[in-house]
Amino acid sequence: MTSTHAHPKHVEPASYRSAMRYHAGAVTILSAGDRGGRTGLTATSVCSLSDAPPRLIACVNRAASAHALIRQTSAFAVNFLNAGQAELANIFAGRRGIERDDRFNDADGWLTLVTGAPILKTALVGLDCELVDEHAHETHSIFVGAVRSVHLHEDDAPLVYFGGSFRELAPL
Repeated sequence: MTSTHAHPKHVEPASYRSAMRYHAGAVTILSAGDRGGRTGLTATSVCSLSDAPPRLIACVNRAASAHALIRQTSAFAVNFLNAGQAELANIFAGRRGIERDDRFNDADGWLTLVTGAPILKTALVGLDCELVDEHAHETHSIFVGAVRSVHLHEDDAPLVYFGGSFRELAPL
């Protein structure tokens, strides 16, 4: 059977973004830097790549302040937020007008592990990663991180992004 519907060669970016809002994702803060200068961003574009050895990927817009610092320090942390940290997600998403190192001032406290990248003490999970590979693609880079240390604080429900808003995940 042949389709009679016309299919455009390209999907408009706004349409694609609208569609991707329905891909539920864990909300993370990708953080980089050290006491000399830190930055971070809210991201849902993080996923596991391998467990042996532990590797993950994070997609970061090349215009983001964290992009250059991740490359410069060859390290980043992935902090999985809990349901009570939506305001922190908004801060790191740039929705409160707070930038770079100032984003860390109102947080619940930060620590460093192996690489020196900032780990949020109260995140469900903090993954301390060494940058081991990078792939540039369109507007973003795909960073491959070797997980060097894990910080667990897993007592809360995760923060999830779905349908254009933050949500709390609940069991069925």
